[in-house]
Amino acid sequence: MVKMAAAITHCINSFWGLPHKFKTLSLSNATISEFRPLSFSANTSINLFSHGVVSMSPVKRVPRHSVVCEAAPQKKADSAAKRARQAEKRRVYNKARKSEIRTRMKKVLEELDALRKKPSAQPDEVLPIEKLIAEAYSVIDKAVKVGTLHRNTGGKEKI
Repeated sequence: MVKMAAAITHCINSFWGLPHKFKTLSLSNATISEFRPLSFSANTSINLFSHGVVSMSPVKRVPRHSVVCEAAPQKKADSAAKRARQAEKRRVYNKARKSEIRTRMKKVLEELDALRKKPSAQPDEVLPIEKLIAEAYSVIDKAVKVGTLHRNTGGKEKI
């Protein structure tokens, strides 16, 4: 009986972490036949600890069932691999095209800044810059046409 009380006290202290609330646990009024297997749940009545009887209700667990539904057959492995190859090709192609757009726009802006810094700009110095702008606009329009850039993004780049 004393061993059982010590075991229950140890369980309460270790599992619930409440040694400050239950310093003494008396099981003198209870007999061994009154004990059921211990199970921890929210249904524990704390008032019964003062009378010397530990009353805990068992926890019933519902078995979980998983249902797998397939609405459509899975894709074939080779078609997924082909899609991955195509996506990689498009990614590299689009990256190169966007890089070209950025480079051309950077060159145009650099030339315009150099022209602004000159105190006296001649009309014949503007012609090469206009040619760079036309080439940049052409590259942007092609990127929009192919689908690398959205139409609004292309228009924004031209401004």
